[in-house]
Amino acid sequence: MSFAPQIRIPATYMRGGTSKGVFFRLNDLPASAQVPGGARDRLFQRVIGSPDPYGAQIDGMGGATSSTSKCVILSKSTRPGHDVDYLYGQVAIDKDFVDWSGNCGNLSTAAGAFAIYAGFVDHVPRDGICTVRIWQANIGKTIVAHVPVRGGQVQESGDFELDGVTFPAAEIVLEFIDPAEEGEAGGAMFPTGHLVDDLDVPGLGTLKATMICAGIPTVFVNAADIGCTGTELREAINGDAQALARFEAIRVAGALRMGLIETPEQAATRQHTPKIAFVAPPRDYVTASGKTVKAGEIDLLVRALSMGKLHHAMMGTASVAIAAAAAVPGTLVNLAAGGGERQGVRFGHPSGTLRVGAEAQLADGQWRVTKAVMSRSARILMEGHVRVPAGSF
Repeated sequence: MSFAPQIRIPATYMRGGTSKGVFFRLNDLPASAQVPGGARDRLFQRVIGSPDPYGAQIDGMGGATSSTSKCVILSKSTRPGHDVDYLYGQVAIDKDFVDWSGNCGNLSTAAGAFAIYAGFVDHVPRDGICTVRIWQANIGKTIVAHVPVRGGQVQESGDFELDGVTFPAAEIVLEFIDPAEEGEAGGAMFPTGHLVDDLDVPGLGTLKATMICAGIPTVFVNAADIGCTGTELREAINGDAQALARFEAIRVAGALRMGLIETPEQAATRQHTPKIAFVAPPRDYVTASGKTVKAGEIDLLVRALSMGKLHHAMMGTASVAIAAAAAVPGTLVNLAAGGGERQGVRFGHPSGTLRVGAEAQLADGQWRVTKAVMSRSARILMEGHVRVPAGSF
């Protein structure tokens, strides 16, 4: 029996923020994968090494976590006022599924850097800051990346430290323009019309919840209401099957209430969104690296789950949701931070702290966030070709 050789596809492996992913130029993909559909999904799954019943992704580029099971497609934008179109696929680890329902805020940083590297940006200065306008195609939003350049090339090394990333790098500032109203859940930042709702969760009862569509649809609950402290690390949650089941029940109930799904069964095909997060007032805790964070160093504690597991740090899109919710007086996030009007918060997550900012306005009885801002970093880890068996997509 003869076997066809593997197919070589140009690709770049990048870290962006606290995530990693395989980046492709749209025109470098095989023709069948240049358009949405089953071929593209199967290709990305094979690249990453999914679905893998062992949950290890040994036969692929994935790292067996939601933060490292990602693929990105970029192309020069034909949209006025934008440099690059950015499309993101979250590849499920052990299930036959690629989720296109949301963005990755962390890899948005790498998208800005890759756009310059790939030649999609026409106005790159020799030295200074290159402003890259990104069209986030999954959610139809604009992201502005301010990328440092030296000698006309992306500056990757630097002294900016990001908790959750071991080594320092150059700082990239991201602006998420009008991050709410994603075209989902009725198009409102608070799709239920309330800052806080009573959310009925089967098996758990009624929980106070803030449900917001900003950055990514997110359901926030109080840590104390679910028997948590807000200081938990990954092992405390991810090793507890019952706790994970409770969080999934909250996520499904929130998705239904937000109008993101019509039946509970549909949640299985929408694992990337909404996110579920729990908040608490500040208190001392020890991070995953063993560093102590003092209560006085932060405004609140936040823990969030991605693809059914507690995240090791904080997703970039969830950080946007945190910033937006914190800026609106009366949400659970705002109350955990002490209440009142605020344009920025520093929150504690499992790997350390992060400062995020947002500008919120109240007009005609509706809250609107015009911009959310955060800093991240990115760098190329490897470039060349990925190989996938012929016939696998």
